[in-house]
Amino acid sequence: MNKILSTVISSFLIISTFSLSALAESMYIDDTLLVPLRSGEGTSFRIVHKGLRSGTKLEILERNKASGYSKVATPGGIEGYLPSRYLTATPIAKIRLAEANKTVGLLKNENTQLKQNLSKISQEHKALNKAHKKTSSELNQNSKELSNIKSISANALNLDRRNRELRESNEQLRNELELIQTENIRLKDKSESNMMMIGGALVTLGVILALVIPLIRPSKKGDSWA
Repeated sequence: MNKILSTVISSFLIISTFSLSALAESMYIDDTLLVPLRSGEGTSFRIVHKGLRSGTKLEILERNKASGYSKVATPGGIEGYLPSRYLTATPIAKIRLAEANKTVGLLKNENTQLKQNLSKISQEHKALNKAHKKTSSELNQNSKELSNIKSISANALNLDRRNRELRESNEQLRNELELIQTENIRLKDKSESNMMMIGGALVTLGVILALVIPLIRPSKKGDSWA
């Protein structure tokens, strides 16, 4: 009977052990100074490691809730058993603090880098804004100069058209002046011709008068005869 009971208990323990065995997972020694690692589940078994320090990361090989022990493997490859109550799923406060400080340091470095990048971007933005203002000012100046050029070009075209009109008007006036001068010469020649004719007529008239007047005037001898 005792043999059968012993066999049943052994089988139950084996089944429990296999049922409690899980895939490899990581856990940590809780906030305890040193935890001895033994060759079996109990304090009567040989110590295979004098003491695991708090925060040591272990690989869980088996876990037995009935005995309260877990089989673990150290980072150095040593396998053994220790009470499950010394295990915790999260790192101890010291490790968490170190990791937090490391994270804070990384965040500070990242913050410093971001600030430097922000300062650089701000400087580039200011430079671009200054260049934009300068470009806008030059564009406005070029627009004004272009408007002036267009205005000057329009005025030049108007002046050229006006000059052509004046040249045409001057040419017309010159032609009219030449016609007037020609007419004056013709009139002068005609006047001189008329004067000569008048002079000739006067001379002829004088000759005629010189010839006719003596004939008309009675002589003194004739008067005496009468």
